[in-house]
Amino acid sequence: MTTTNTGRLIIDFAGLRLDSSDLALLSKPQVGGAILFSRNFENRRQIRELVGEIRAVKPDALICVDQEGGRVQRFTEGFVKLPALQNIRKLAEKEPENTQEILHSLAWLMAAEVLSTGVDLSFAPVLDLDESSSLVIGDRSLSSNPAQAAQLGRMYLQAMHDAGMATTGKHFPGHGGVKGDSHTEQPSDNRSYDEIQNHDLVPFTELMPLLDALMPAHVIYRQVDAKPAGFSKKWIKQILRGDLEFYGVVFSDDLSMEGAASAGNGAQRARAAIDAGCDLLLVCNDRPMAEQVLQWMIDDEIPGSDAALSMLARKSWTDSEIIEHENYALAAQFIKRIEETSTRV
Repeated sequence: MTTTNTGRLIIDFAGLRLDSSDLALLSKPQVGGAILFSRNFENRRQIRELVGEIRAVKPDALICVDQEGGRVQRFTEGFVKLPALQNIRKLAEKEPENTQEILHSLAWLMAAEVLSTGVDLSFAPVLDLDESSSLVIGDRSLSSNPAQAAQLGRMYLQAMHDAGMATTGKHFPGHGGVKGDSHTEQPSDNRSYDEIQNHDLVPFTELMPLLDALMPAHVIYRQVDAKPAGFSKKWIKQILRGDLEFYGVVFSDDLSMEGAASAGNGAQRARAAIDAGCDLLLVCNDRPMAEQVLQWMIDDEIPGSDAALSMLARKSWTDSEIIEHENYALAAQFIKRIEETSTRV
């Protein structure tokens, strides 16, 4: 029998197995789940064993990964090498008659392979627009055109749902229009709200019915609010929850990123994110910060949230079921054509 998980904190681990400190942290009721990185992955067997270790401590833990494809794919050995979203879009433009099958088969494969390991969620897709200036978005984006990004994003999201995975659009309201990388600096966007609404926000607003969750950007949109979107009541409570009527889950982006530093130390960042309207908090690559956030939640008796439960996997797949599925063969064909095109270029 599983227990209800009301933890808000999503943590990470250093290695391929859980150590005693990992187990102690994971057992706390304030911890709702874990995010896995390349350092946690060796092969399919090992990642399933790691997932098993996590679930032995917390059966309803929400286990997450960034498995976008291209340069952001944490699980590699034994997994299909997924193309970047931009390369998927280029093939769709070249073969418009196959657009639906291209997007559906590749997004389904991404989700099904992740689900087959026992991991619940890949933080996907990126709905930022590629303005050819961002240091962190680039080919992770479906398009620079809002309408095209929404059209292709719809197919991608539907395929994830077909595979049994919840969807997460990132990075609301759009990270593609700034050059700076919020992992290492504090980016700032000086456009008006109307400009953002008519451009970067379009994929998010049009796809909201298919989005189970959103992840705000650690970007300051100075004409809207002086705080980064992930710490902004105006962006999350007023615009996202109020004006846009989004009722899904809001994940913070990693609170250890430099783009979050303006909110203060770890506990202050966590408070700011929750006050702004974030349901679940990611703290990665900084165990002392994760421990500080946890202690703050305990000391201040921060109420839990059942948001993680709504994001748990809705289906699991065996390796044989994936390989025998028609989407697997279709995806293989499209990946081959993408690789051939890239080689010729």
